Amino acid sequence: MTEGRAPALWALIPAAGVGRRMGAERPKQFLRLGSRSVLEHTLGIFLEHPAIRGVVLVVGSGVDSDAMELPSAGGRLFLVTGGAERADSVRNGLEFLAGRAGPEDWVLVHDAARPCLPPEDLDRLISLLQHDPVGGLLAAPSSDTLKLAGTGERVERTLDRSSVWRALTPQMFRLQALREALDAAAASGVAVTDEASAMEFAGAHPRIVEGSPMNIKITQPEDLEVAEIYLRRQQRLRNAG
Repeated sequence: MTEGRAPALWALIPAAGVGRRMGAERPKQFLRLGSRSVLEHTLGIFLEHPAIRGVVLVVGSGVDSDAMELPSAGGRLFLVTGGAERADSVRNGLEFLAGRAGPEDWVLVHDAARPCLPPEDLDRLISLLQHDPVGGLLAAPSSDTLKLAGTGERVERTLDRSSVWRALTPQMFRLQALREALDAAAASGVAVTDEASAMEFAGAHPRIVEGSPMNIKITQPEDLEVAEIYLRRQQRLRNAG
């Protein structure tokens, strides 16, 4: 970190997935959600936030960037080619950021298919983690009774739901620490499904910041209808405020 400079905040959006479960002709992040694409909604959350220095969008190698509908970003949006898995795409984005960001800068990794992140959740995450020694993630407490499956499709035991949380995004960690954690996991052949998993593999204990259940990840066709309801609700709240 440059002496005298507070760590900057960057967003990294992995959007190289194909979203096979949607059964659509195009990746889910490019589907329409109201008047904009899912990806446009997601990018707007970070591009409109005054504390975010820039946004790195990681796309698939076959994506025609000129044909993508992207919001006007004033030079704050950077496109990077992704990898085979989510972790590979995040690593590519971090490698790009390493050329323009400080090692102690914060990186907020957010799923492209989570367009309903409430702005107040983003503000709270930044506020609570900006001085944290590790970083952390938004998560939602489980409201369901959870079963651990055993062999033969039989329940092995019931989990204590008071200690179980659903991981959401953004997940916010220091640039260098996250790069090293993801590289170490890859070198060991450990598959990580989110950034917090990589940090845990490295021996860290990310902080949990409670987030809204409205921060859904679009994976099924019906999720688009739910997301549109949530976005309309957020707009009403903004208009009322």
